[in-house]
Amino acid sequence: MIRTQDLTRCFGNFTAVEKLSLEVGEGEIFGFLGPNGAGKTTTIRMLCGLIAPSSGQAWVANHQVGAENEKVRQAVGLLTESPGLYELLNAWDNLLFYARLYQLPADDAKKRVEEVLKWLDLWQWRKDPVGSFSKGMKQKLAIGRTLLHRPQVLFLDEPTASLDAEAAHTIREAIVALKNTRRTIFLSTHNLDEAERLCDRIAIFKKNLIQVDSPAQLRRRFGVEGRRIIVRLRPPVPENLTATLQKLPFVLSAEWQPETEGNLQVTLTNPENENPALIRHLVQAGAEICFVEEQTATLEEVYLSLVTLNRD
Repeated sequence: MIRTQDLTRCFGNFTAVEKLSLEVGEGEIFGFLGPNGAGKTTTIRMLCGLIAPSSGQAWVANHQVGAENEKVRQAVGLLTESPGLYELLNAWDNLLFYARLYQLPADDAKKRVEEVLKWLDLWQWRKDPVGSFSKGMKQKLAIGRTLLHRPQVLFLDEPTASLDAEAAHTIREAIVALKNTRRTIFLSTHNLDEAERLCDRIAIFKKNLIQVDSPAQLRRRFGVEGRRIIVRLRPPVPENLTATLQKLPFVLSAEWQPETEGNLQVTLTNPENENPALIRHLVQAGAEICFVEEQTATLEEVYLSLVTLNRD
C-alpha cells in the first residue's frame, strides 16, 4: 500500500529526508519512530501529496506521488498533531463540513457522519460543541474526520501525544479497531510502549532509514551480546553449578541474580540452538528446572542504541 524508492526532501541546503526506501503492506500497522527533527512529519507530508519530494519516488495505494496527487489524497486520511477542529461547532457539523470538503454527495455525507460518530461512540454528543469535549474525545473525532471518505491508508502523526492514560488507551483501542477493517496505518509516534503494542513492524528513522523489523525481532537482533536466559531452579540447588556451566563452550556467563534465590542468569552465544544442551547439562547436574525464559533487550534500549549510533 505504501512504497518509496530513494525518497528525498531538501529545504535549501538542509536535507530532512534522505533516500528513504521502504514498503508497507495492506492491513499493516507500521510504526515510524525517530527523535524530534528526524524527518517523520516531512515524510508523511510527502506521502500525502502535500509537499513534493526533491528526488526519488513514492506510491500510495498504487498511485504515484507527484504524478497522481489528487488520487493519492482521495486514498489517504491524515491525522496531524493538532486535531484541527472547529470548537464552536458541534461534532455533527464538524464532520459534515469536512465530508463536504471531501466532496461526498449530500445524502452519503450525512449517512457517513452518522456511521462514524456511532462507530466512535460519540453519537450521544453529536449536538455538543467540540470545545466542551475532553482531549481524548477531540482526538477520536479527529480520527473520525480522517475516515469520512473511506480511505485505504491512514497516516497518524502522534495520535496520543499530550493525552492522559485513559484517553490514550481509548485512542489505541480505536487504532486496533481500524486495523480490523484491513486499513493500512502509518503511525508516527514517540511512545515506544505504544509502538510495541500496536505495530506489526517498526522503522527506526533519523533522516535515513536505520532499521525495519517487528518489535520482537528488533529486541532480539540488537540486544546484549549473545542472549540472556533466565532459569528458575527449585531448591536445593547443586553446588558449584555456575562453575560447571561456565566450562561449557557455548556459555558466555552464568551467575545468580542477586535479588532472587533460585534464578540463574545464563548468557549463550545462540540460545535457539543451545538451549536444549543447556537444559540437558542442568538436569545431569541434578538441578530441578521450574521454567526457562529468554531475556531480551527492551525496545527502548534498542531504539536509543540505534539512534545514538546514527548521530550526525
